[in-house]
Amino acid sequence: MTTIPPLPRTTRLSAADVVSVGLLGLRGRPLRAVLSALGIAIGIAVLVAVVGIGAASQALLLSKIASLGTNLLTVTPGQSFLEGKARLPEESIDMVKRIGPVLSASATGNVADATVRRTDKIDPRETQGIGVVAAREDLLRTLGAELAGGVWLNSATAKYPAVVLGSTSARLLGVDGAGQQVFIAGQWFTVIGILQPVDLAPELDTSALVGWDVATGRLSFDGHPTRIYTRSVDEAVDAVRAVLPRTVNPKDPMAVKVSRPSDALTAQLAAKNTFGSLLIGLGAVSLLVGGVGVANTMIISVLERRQEVGLRRALGARRRQIRLQFLTEAVALSALGGLAGAALGLAVVFAYAMYQGWPLVLPLTAIAGGVAASIAIGAIAGLYPATRASRLPPTEALAAT
Repeated sequence: MTTIPPLPRTTRLSAADVVSVGLLGLRGRPLRAVLSALGIAIGIAVLVAVVGIGAASQALLLSKIASLGTNLLTVTPGQSFLEGKARLPEESIDMVKRIGPVLSASATGNVADATVRRTDKIDPRETQGIGVVAAREDLLRTLGAELAGGVWLNSATAKYPAVVLGSTSARLLGVDGAGQQVFIAGQWFTVIGILQPVDLAPELDTSALVGWDVATGRLSFDGHPTRIYTRSVDEAVDAVRAVLPRTVNPKDPMAVKVSRPSDALTAQLAAKNTFGSLLIGLGAVSLLVGGVGVANTMIISVLERRQEVGLRRALGARRRQIRLQFLTEAVALSALGGLAGAALGLAVVFAYAMYQGWPLVLPLTAIAGGVAASIAIGAIAGLYPATRASRLPPTEALAAT
């Protein structure tokens, strides 16, 4: 009786063999592989760049909010039900300072019908949007503002025709330092200082600030503040905000408006996050389009390599080995695109942060998530072509031309 020898054991592909066979298609058609991975790379680059630039911008804005503080409140007159446009009482500044948690308070007052010109030869109607503002001596300390040059108003200069220009005002007037003169309401004023941009009080950037005394004595200022700035204990900001209207104007508290300047920066941060989310969505769409490109490439690769698949099946390769081969090729294609896109996105983040002078924040989560997403998309995109290749009958595959 003839004994039939047992069938040989089916060989198993090692991890190195799987990678080698999977990369075979990429090495054989490098240009197609590059073009297919390009969509994935663009999508990942957009995701990494948007998240990285957004993180750097957010870090800068948060540091600015932290340095400027969130305990500044601004009081302005509103509309009076009986008198129309309301005015803040002259004694309101001292009344605000009596509030317990208030650390400091200062004020400015708009000087009506006063214009600022570089010389007396310029038409008075050419104001360039610069307003004349009476300022208290403690305004700089309350706001935490800084000078770009010169000095601030003090008890002596506040009584004489001296002026401190906002950053925008100095640029519009062509004043680049202290000692120069400007023409205010028919009188020459000497510039003694120039402010740096004031983030929490941007209205001062387009102002010419003079002393309270000289404003009342020479410029017909009525002495009523139009804007009060107050700093309070951080934990008591909301409580101070609640009592400010009745403290400033006990007769008509409804005619007093209280705002928190740092809320504008917080809103700006939220707007940037919303815009960043939109760009991330566009990057995700690009990533999906890249996945479709990978799937299309893998289907074409299966059709072109049918004889290779048939030969391997005839030599004993099992279906799961064929499926694993093409699935590995799709994942490798997407992973290479993801790594290239992450590198490109990081380069964009680094270059933009250096150009803007922002802190460099590496979006590690975005990088890891982007590469993982590219691998997942590659696996999904390659699943159908790999399954289709594994189901090809050896005889049919070998007979294909």
